[in-house]
Amino acid sequence: MAKGSFDATDLIAPLMIRIPLGLIFIAHGSQKLFGAFGGQGLTGTFKTFEEKLGIPPIFTLLAIIAEFGGGFGILSGFLTRLSAAGISAVLLVAIYKIHWMHGFFLNMGSISRGHGIEYNVALLGMALYLMIAGGGRWCLDRLVFRN
Repeated sequence: MAKGSFDATDLIAPLMIRIPLGLIFIAHGSQKLFGAFGGQGLTGTFKTFEEKLGIPPIFTLLAIIAEFGGGFGILSGFLTRLSAAGISAVLLVAIYKIHWMHGFFLNMGSISRGHGIEYNVALLGMALYLMIAGGGRWCLDRLVFRN
């Protein structure tokens, strides 16, 4: 690339992935942790995950930490790769335990049919990108770890 030319790939692209992914997972983690946005809160989440999904409480706690804490990590670019790995794990479990049986598409016309894997695959792709590439130029990781 010629000197003085602008390359948005390293500068802006990771940030454009981090902002929506971080906000989405902060919101989903808030539902599980605080009951925000119509969520069940901590007690309800533990009960639902164990009774309906067969997920032990320790793994439910890890999922909540991955979603809420990982959302903040992704958004700020702090511990980006670790946050993205946790979010990727949560998404893989959600695809396997909940969404796979409903097929690929979101099925927005028929909520009773459930949601397929389409949305989760898109989020997983975003998380995997950040896990591999890191948070980009505008992230706290660069300030804290100075690679």
